[in-house]
Amino acid sequence: MAGLINIGLTGVLSHQSALNTTGNNITNANTPGYSRQEVVFETQPGRQTGAGTIGSGVTITDIRRLANEFITEQVRTDSSLFNEQDTLQRELTRLDNLLGGERTGLNDALNNFFASIQSAAEDPAALPQRQLVLSEAQGVVNRFQSLYSEFVQQRQSVNAQIEANTSDVNALLSSIAELNLAISESPGLAQGQEPNDLLDKRDEKLRELSELMKVRVVPSEGGQVNVLMSNGQALVVGGEASRLSTQRSDEDPTALQFNLETGGRIRDVTEQVVGGKLGGLRSFLSDALDPAFDELGRIAIALSDQINHQHQIGMDLEGDLGGLFFTDINSVSAQLGRVTANAGNQQPKDGVVAVEITDSSALIGGSFRLQITGNTGQNYELVDRASGEIVRQGPVPSPLPAEITMPGFNVRIESGTFNEGDSFLIRPTRSGATNIELQVEREEDIALASPIKAEAGDGNAGDGEISQGIMLDVRNPLTNVPLPAFNTRGELSPPLMVRFISDTQYEILDATDPTNPQPLTPPVSGQSFQAGISNKLFSEDPRDDNYRGFQFTVNGNPQANDVFLINYNADGISDNRNAQFLSGLATANTMNGGNQSFTEAYGGLVEQVGVSTRQSQLDLDAGAALLEQSTNQRESMSGVNLDEEAGRLIQYQAAYNASAQVMSVAQDLFDTLLSTFR
Repeated sequence: MAGLINIGLTGVLSHQSALNTTGNNITNANTPGYSRQEVVFETQPGRQTGAGTIGSGVTITDIRRLANEFITEQVRTDSSLFNEQDTLQRELTRLDNLLGGERTGLNDALNNFFASIQSAAEDPAALPQRQLVLSEAQGVVNRFQSLYSEFVQQRQSVNAQIEANTSDVNALLSSIAELNLAISESPGLAQGQEPNDLLDKRDEKLRELSELMKVRVVPSEGGQVNVLMSNGQALVVGGEASRLSTQRSDEDPTALQFNLETGGRIRDVTEQVVGGKLGGLRSFLSDALDPAFDELGRIAIALSDQINHQHQIGMDLEGDLGGLFFTDINSVSAQLGRVTANAGNQQPKDGVVAVEITDSSALIGGSFRLQITGNTGQNYELVDRASGEIVRQGPVPSPLPAEITMPGFNVRIESGTFNEGDSFLIRPTRSGATNIELQVEREEDIALASPIKAEAGDGNAGDGEISQGIMLDVRNPLTNVPLPAFNTRGELSPPLMVRFISDTQYEILDATDPTNPQPLTPPVSGQSFQAGISNKLFSEDPRDDNYRGFQFTVNGNPQANDVFLINYNADGISDNRNAQFLSGLATANTMNGGNQSFTEAYGGLVEQVGVSTRQSQLDLDAGAALLEQSTNQRESMSGVNLDEEAGRLIQYQAAYNASAQVMSVAQDLFDTLLSTFR
């Protein structure tokens, strides 16, 4: 009877454990990371008799955790990918809405500005129209600066997210290390009895970590795991966790650098932080926000440069040459502000490097690193940071200063000491949008007229006609020295006379005294004239002695002794020629080597961000599908199915009741046996 009772008892106890396990599954159906558990039954060794082996009941050999490491690893991988794309798409959408919005974008401000100049050209002497030009110009400045400020705020927001996520990473690393220790010290582990709940908790922490960054998980002894970065750098080894931290980059103070502290050693692991939310934030900064900074600055510099140049060769309402309309793109502060010395440079850290914009139409965006190489710091390398390619290299000339020529700008090594390993961050256009400011303060100072004019002599016999002239410059483009023709305020120095020697030749004379013109100094020899075409009078090459900073053309058929007078456009308040040139810059291809206008360049920036945003949405959808697929696979293996568990509950309950009935039968048999002896 005792054997039958024991058999029933093992059944009761075993199915009670099965009921407890099933109940635990049901109550944890919604617990994140929980893996379904099942009881493994095994028959107990039987008792040998002459009639054969008689069973002795059931026992539980294991409470098994249903989990597949390959599927779990796939969930981690897909979580990392999805969260990277989700974070990237969210930040790109914010940037796209900013650049493309009617109230926040740049296009409307540019269009209104050039429209105001065109309106002023219709009545160049009217002050209200001139005031509108100033108002719309200030609107352009405000829009550039507002966009730049929004970029800065978004960068600060991203950096704050990076710092917060880094703190979360450290908390998870510490938890994983603690769970490693708890698992390795778990009773019964040596006998193959795994601590299921601890394993679930660790897997969930690893999944949460993969949401923040891409990691590799490698099994180790004692049930522990090692957690590695993408390049194999250890984050967790057994019960020891490294610490990830951020600091301002030595190279770029506006960027964050990732450091990993392990056993008292600190190393830069910035390039190894990929995937997950941190990887998405880093990708946004490097692939979207930094290029947007550079491109917006490039447009601001090109606009300032082109408007300034055209305005400076015009004449204002008071007869003076126009001054700067917007900020000087090559002010000393602007040139020095385009270069940032690395904080880790060797003492005495007195190297001075500047960037001068030489041609805004050829200017490219992006950033570069000027590296000093050689044992004595005698060589340099200029590296494109985006591609890592060396674009210029050579010896550092001595004595300084020296120039490194690039498309649209020069890197000037001015002075100071340069040691091996020193580096400088070169960003020619980064601050262009915040540096732009309006320089014209009065309506009268807007240069809408041209400072030159021409007229034919009263006694001309031929039908030759001279144009009203086009200004090229008031300074020599090669030397930046003011041209002598405009040395005297309100005058052309000297006024010129074009006198035809014959039908096919002319000479250019000093007409300070029109009644007694004199040869120029240096003299301009006789020039050939060809009827039927437009004949240019002056050279457009600044190296030529006949370069005057302006150009006139003569057409028709002039005759010998015909003259044309070229002079300063005094009292030309109704002249609108420079206004027409200024408004024409709206559609002129003045950027990208003469292939794009300002609005087209900005449209290219908006399009580039828009394409990236759409692509990130496609990548996000793909990542979400992959994560859903791997999650469903895990759920099919490890998830709790309440219907299935309810069925098991009934099954185990019935087995429990039946085992109890076995014990009851054994008790009845025992009572019957006892009654026979009474």
